[in-house]
Amino acid sequence: MREFQDKNYWALILGGSSGLGLATAKKLAKHGMNICIIHRNSRSQDDEINSEFDKIRAENIQFKSFNVDAFKSEKRELIVSELKTLLGSKGKMRTLVHSVAKGNLKPMISDDSPTLKNDDFNLTINAMAISLYDWTQAIFEAQLFAKDARIISFTSEGNTKAWKNYAAVSAAKVTLEAITRNIALEFAPFGIRANCIQAGVTDTASLRMIPGSDQIKEHSLKRNPFKKLTQPEDVANAVYLLSKDEASWINGCVIPVDGGEHIS
Repeated sequence: MREFQDKNYWALILGGSSGLGLATAKKLAKHGMNICIIHRNSRSQDDEINSEFDKIRAENIQFKSFNVDAFKSEKRELIVSELKTLLGSKGKMRTLVHSVAKGNLKPMISDDSPTLKNDDFNLTINAMAISLYDWTQAIFEAQLFAKDARIISFTSEGNTKAWKNYAAVSAAKVTLEAITRNIALEFAPFGIRANCIQAGVTDTASLRMIPGSDQIKEHSLKRNPFKKLTQPEDVANAVYLLSKDEASWINGCVIPVDGGEHIS
């Protein structure tokens, strides 16, 4: 069933060229939602990314992508004004997905590599947390949100656990959750719901950047009740469920989507 077909609904996905964001774009498109992806990739990745975007276009929906720095305010303003034209008077933003992985994975103490500095925290928290608010506010002020809209972002178990080299990202995840709770509270009168998905350990490019990621995967396989890693599609399925009409009463939550990994 393509329940979003003919509703003129759009999903805006920040960080949609790989991993959880790309899987989410494919899932929502399959159900008839129009897709706009904002991503930052080098030219050398063009062919690979375009072949994935072609799969989304093949779902016979409207599709638009922007390869720009989503954290620059002037770029954001340009995109929002283009979206106004693209959506016209009928199109509305049903789902805003924040799937941004841009941060510093540096140790606090090291003899042989650069250590974490104030700037590293600033860059990471800005990109991986505060940008959710920036984009929410920009879409809201442009009056592009649907009457019943969903804002969904991705957190991790690093929100409560300390992993080596993960301090800046961990701080960003906690900030992301705090911002989400306040969006859920303050934007509710305007029909906007906001939730975080706490994904289990997923073998994505951003996980592989974390030093010791192989051990993290190994540990997850042992403690996951299903003895499996979370797949990007598992997380995309949860975004789809949260985008459905029936999920309108879920607001301000951090929802684990990890097959029960967090309980053991």
